[in-house]
Amino acid sequence: MDSVGVAAAAPDAGPGPAWQSKCPWGAPSTTSISCSLADVMSEQLAKELQLEEENAAFPEVVAAAEGPFITGENIDTSSDLMLAQMLQMEFDREYDAQLRREEKKINGDSKVSISFENYRKVHLYDSDSSEDEVDWQDTRHDPYRADKPTTTPRRGFIGKGKDITTKHDEVVCGRKNTARMENFAPEFQVGDGIGMDLKLSNQVFNALKQHAYSEERRSARLHEKKEHSTAEKAVDPKTRLLLYKMVNSGMLETITGCISTGKESVVFHAYGGKSATEDKVIPPECAIKVFKTTLNEFKNRDKYIKDDYRFKDRFSKLNPRKIIRMWAEKEMHNLTRMQNAGIPCPQVVILKKHVLVMSFIGQDQVPAPKLKDVTLSNEDMKKAYYQILNMMQQLYRECNLVHADLSEYNMLWHDGKVWLIDVSQSVEPTHPHGLEFLFRDCRNVSQFFQKGGVAEALNERELFNAVSGLNITADNEVDFQAEIEALEKMNEDHVQNHGKKLATFSSDGDPPIYDE
Repeated sequence: MDSVGVAAAAPDAGPGPAWQSKCPWGAPSTTSISCSLADVMSEQLAKELQLEEENAAFPEVVAAAEGPFITGENIDTSSDLMLAQMLQMEFDREYDAQLRREEKKINGDSKVSISFENYRKVHLYDSDSSEDEVDWQDTRHDPYRADKPTTTPRRGFIGKGKDITTKHDEVVCGRKNTARMENFAPEFQVGDGIGMDLKLSNQVFNALKQHAYSEERRSARLHEKKEHSTAEKAVDPKTRLLLYKMVNSGMLETITGCISTGKESVVFHAYGGKSATEDKVIPPECAIKVFKTTLNEFKNRDKYIKDDYRFKDRFSKLNPRKIIRMWAEKEMHNLTRMQNAGIPCPQVVILKKHVLVMSFIGQDQVPAPKLKDVTLSNEDMKKAYYQILNMMQQLYRECNLVHADLSEYNMLWHDGKVWLIDVSQSVEPTHPHGLEFLFRDCRNVSQFFQKGGVAEALNERELFNAVSGLNITADNEVDFQAEIEALEKMNEDHVQNHGKKLATFSSDGDPPIYDE
């Protein structure tokens, strides 16, 4: 018997060993599922079979593509428009799922992948949210942001024939200039020029660009000035640190506030503390004079310093801060001379760089009024005049100084007498312009008291001779000033010849002392 006959007869045989039922040469036993023709033609059965195959091949993609199934239970389907939108959304989802499958099939494990994102129907956002709640940052196109102008190709023109447009076209250049404004500094507000389809000419754009650059540099300079100068209230970070150190050391109890503002300095009121040394007594109330570290508001300081032999070798116009420190030091030395001569003036407490601490002329944080602001009786006005005349003589003869800015603005009335302040610009009589400064002081004092009704007030020429002790006999002011300049010239020649500053002009002895 051949093998074919054995194989054919095997199924008809009765029960036997297990190896006979699993014969490798036997026909495979297939179990067929019986179904009707209606089930075979059913679309639902075909869809289930397709989904089973897709789940087996692409489980992740299909799970993400299915999403929530929309039924008529939770959505009103009575409207035909709603039904059409639901059907369209289902179709779009199926289309997007097919695209993802194709995309994954093509890319595979390749490092370089392609995307069908532009061909998809439904974007990646939450389907439960309405169109008004769409987060446009998750989309590729922002409808609220205007499109930037397209760049011109490298060849320099676009279009053909009569419709050719070069890169020099007025409209194209205008839109490009509008787009370039976004590169300006953030402080320069340019607005939404692109959204308004603004077209700027080259001339206007260049002017705006230059203005933006100038504004940026100006703001940088202002910031630098605020940090490193004392233009407004004279308190920059370095000055604040000096004041903090004075308070922390106990020299000052507290700083109450600003009491005066001038062209060269700002004065603060403070309560005195305890001194580190026993020989130094700090007044109960102090005045803190902070010199401004900019030369913009008082540019003529150098003529008061560079020709003063005490500071001539140290003068440097290239360093403003050093000039200010010398200015403060000069006032300290001048106040010390006046205090030693017994002239009423503030008492020096300490000098730290450009911060000078003095005694306060006033009481209970209220500064003494200036002579121009106080109303005096005739007797007090006459008393003040003779006191000032005596102080000018003392200042010239004993202190060897000329105030150089003496007026009713720099004299205070306190405790029934006149106090002199602001002597930072004071110079010695041998200064190249010392006599000119003295004559100017005499003019200011004479005019003020003559207007105040003091009949005994001398004119400026008589007051100059009384203070200086010189006997200049000139009939008019022009000749008088000419003789003063001649005396200054003689003194300057003597300095150049002998190298010393000595008063070469002669006097008729000590100036007379005027007393009421």
